[in-house]
Formats: sequence, structure tokens, C-alpha cells
Amino acid sequence: MKFKADEISSVLQSEIEQYRSQLEVTEVGRVIEVGDGIARVYGISGAMASEMVEFQSGARGQVFNLEEASVGVIILGDYLGIKEGHTVKSTGELLRVPVGDAMIGRVVNPLGIPMDDKGPIVTDKTRLVESVAPGVAERKPVDVPLQTGIKAIDAMTPIGRGQRELIIGDRKTGKTAIAIDTIINQKSENVICVYVAIGLKESSVAQTVETLRKHGAMDYTIVVVASSSDPAPLQYVAPYAGCAMAEYFMYEQGRDTLCIYDDLSKQAVAYRQLSLLMRRPPGREAYPGDIFYCHSRLLERSAKLSNEKGGGSLTALPIIETLEGEVSAYIPTNVISITDGQIYLQPELFFAGVRPAVDVGISVSRVGGKAQTPGMKKVAGSLRLDLAAFRELEAFAQLGTELDKATQTQLDRGYRMVELLKQPQYQPYQVADQVMSLFAGSTGYLDAVPRTEVRDWEAGFLQFMREQKAEVRNAIVTTKKLDDETTKKLRAAIEEFQKQYAAGKQTAKKAG
Repeated sequence: MKFKADEISSVLQSEIEQYRSQLEVTEVGRVIEVGDGIARVYGISGAMASEMVEFQSGARGQVFNLEEASVGVIILGDYLGIKEGHTVKSTGELLRVPVGDAMIGRVVNPLGIPMDDKGPIVTDKTRLVESVAPGVAERKPVDVPLQTGIKAIDAMTPIGRGQRELIIGDRKTGKTAIAIDTIINQKSENVICVYVAIGLKESSVAQTVETLRKHGAMDYTIVVVASSSDPAPLQYVAPYAGCAMAEYFMYEQGRDTLCIYDDLSKQAVAYRQLSLLMRRPPGREAYPGDIFYCHSRLLERSAKLSNEKGGGSLTALPIIETLEGEVSAYIPTNVISITDGQIYLQPELFFAGVRPAVDVGISVSRVGGKAQTPGMKKVAGSLRLDLAAFRELEAFAQLGTELDKATQTQLDRGYRMVELLKQPQYQPYQVADQVMSLFAGSTGYLDAVPRTEVRDWEAGFLQFMREQKAEVRNAIVTTKKLDDETTKKLRAAIEEFQKQYAAGKQTAKKAG
């Protein structure tokens, strides 16, 4: 009696099928090499790119390289407990992070594990760390302002909800300060903020968290930390994890969110380290060829969603650190070409006491006036050109030549506008206050005020408007416009304050 091979195989298959529901089938491989945050694993040839794997020690990893005989894995967490010969189990899942309302107010690592000693985060919601950016049909134009509370930015390089605005400059020029001020200013704006710290010192991050807590900003902020002491894989994953946490509020709740990546140049260095260890071919400045895609796929996830998709938004403020003001280096030019504008901070201005040290010439917003209230647009219309002309005149005046009266007047007004745009840290201004200050400066009411007294004059003027001319200020707050009638009332109020200010100075002089 002869048996056919296909008959035997079909009988065996049907027998096995009965037990399949009771069996858990996983691929198991072994570590053949480990070190510097990466492992080479043999025996899990069926693994997908970016799939999660679990090591014998309990550590998790992500498949990074698919090779002919082995798989390159980046280890997310402590790699010192992993030894050669340890088993590695594939999970069949991509990397996910916990998301939801429970994350707000917490300090977590890129895997969503709390780092603030406030107990576990109770949430059953998770989201893929890497997800596809919304397409053109799912977006709508950026036209709602995201107020930073910083006069120099809201007036000249406005940011809209759903925009990607790069903050770029040398170290210690106030890049993080702008980001923190922007978060503090969202208190009354109903915006969920995610601050991702990549490769920063833990002491600096602790200081930032304390500042946010002191100003009540942790009530709507999630802080994701991959510090300089964390392994490169965590620094590489951090911005994607932070973006996923913000996306939950954009997609599921239709809310406006703000994501700050501080800073992407450190993430690029971590990615370069991983790529070189994995023997990927290096390109310009030893970065791998796909470093542009690494940043573009992150920043493209920022969007202003259409009404059909819930109308939420994700605004990105990536930060890039330059060396000696070299904006034409590889990573800065890459990110400049991806974003919708940049705020360039100049060391010379910073050390000259102009803070925030925004360079009007290089800074630009590609959304422009679309992301401004009508009142701000009217006041700030010519401000950028006036300041650029002032910088040229200032350079010319330093030659010591005699200046005609009109040029001298223009110079004097320029000096006062520069003083007016200076702003202390952690003191964001409301839009109405910015509009009134800039209106007073640009229409010449400050021309007679000594340069050293401009900031005192402004503080007194804003207090006067809040206490004695609240109806004028409220008109600007509610209508967001500066129509003829409001302008007339504002001029009258400024003139009244001028008299009060002069009288106050006289009294102080006599008393002195």
C-alpha cells in the first residue's frame, strides 16, 4: 500500500491546526555581539524593520538593520545587562508609547516610563512612535496664531498653529528660553505642550521643569527626557515619542498642541553614532545618507488638520545649535529646508544686551501675516523693514559723519524700538499689550523719552491701560482689531499717560 506525500502532509497539517490556538509561536534568536547600545542577533530572520524585540534580561530593543545572516538591534535602555549568547524574542509589534490625559504634568523617558517619583502612569491608550504624516487633503491652511508672548517674534516672525518654525543659534544665546516662554504663554490659550529634551544635562532639564512648575505650566505640559547620560538609542527615539504623545491630542481630541524638540542637532549626533556602529555607509560630515529623512518624517507630522479630521493642530518648534554661527552646515541647512521659517539668534546681539537676540535680517516666517491678528498686522507691518533700515543706518553712523535731521530722527526711533523689543525672561506679554506698546513706539510717542527709560515707560503705560483705560484695552482684546475709533482712543490714552509720566518725573526730581 503506497501513501502519497501530499496526503501525509495534509493529515499532519490538520492535526497541527487543532493545537495552533493553544500554542504561542515566537521566533527566538541569540545575541552574537553586544556593546555601545547595539546588539547583533542571529536567528530572528523573520523580524520586520523597526520591530520590537525582548532580550533575556528584560530590556527592549528595536530592529534597526536587516542583514543577510543577522539582525542589528538598537537597545532601548540599559545594555550592560545583555551578554553574548543571551536569547532574544521577537514580538511582532512596532514600538509604541503610552498616551492620554494621564501623561499631562508628568516627566517621562522616551518609552513613557515616569521619571518624576509621582507613581505609575495609569493609561490603557498607546500610540505608534512612528506614524505616517497627514496628506495634503487632510490638512488646511495655517491661519490661527500661536502666540509666543515675545514681542520680537509675534510682531516680525509670527508662528501659526500647525506651523514648523526653527529656532537656531549658537549655544547660550537663549534658544531654550524662547521655547519655555512660549510654553508659559499657552496658559490661557488652551494648548497642550510637549517639551522633548534631547542630550541635555539632567541638571538643566530639572531646572526647566522647576521653572515650568513655578509658572503653572506643568498643568498642560508633558516633558520627555533623553539626557546626555542616556544611551544613543533613547536620544534617537525621543522626538518621535514626544510627537506621538502630542498627536494623540490632535487626532483623538481635536486639540491644538505644541511640540518643542530641544535639540535636533543632538538627535542627529545620536543617529550618526548608531549608524556608524551598524556599519551603515557615512556621507557628508559622517552623517548617514538618510539623516534628512530622519528629520523630515518627524517634522512633516506637524499639521493643521481639516475640519473633517477634527481640526486639531500640532505646531513644532525644533531647536538647532550652530557652531560659530555656521548656518550653512549640513544639519542646519537640512532643517531650514524642511521648516516653514526660522528664528535666528545672534550672539553679538545677545552679548550686547538685546534679549531675545532675534536677528531680523535672517529670521523669517513663511506663514507671515496669516498667523497674526488684524491689530498686530497693522502695527507690525513696517516694523521689520524699519529695523533692517535702522541697522544699516547704525553702521553708517558709526563712521562719525554728520547726519541730517531726518536721518537722526530715524536713528533715534530705531534705538527706542530696539529697547521696546527687549523683554525679560519668563514674562510673556498678552497680544493686546504687545499691540499697544508697538503702536506707541512706531507712531513716535517714545521719541522724546530717553533711551534708558523706555522699558520703565512701557511698564507704566501698560499698567495705566489696565487700570485706568481698561475699556480701550478690552476693545483690542475682544475685536483683535485696531480700527479708526480704537486708534483714536488709544492715541488719546497715550497722550494722557505722557502727561502723567512727565508729572511723575517732575515730582520724583523735586523729592530727590
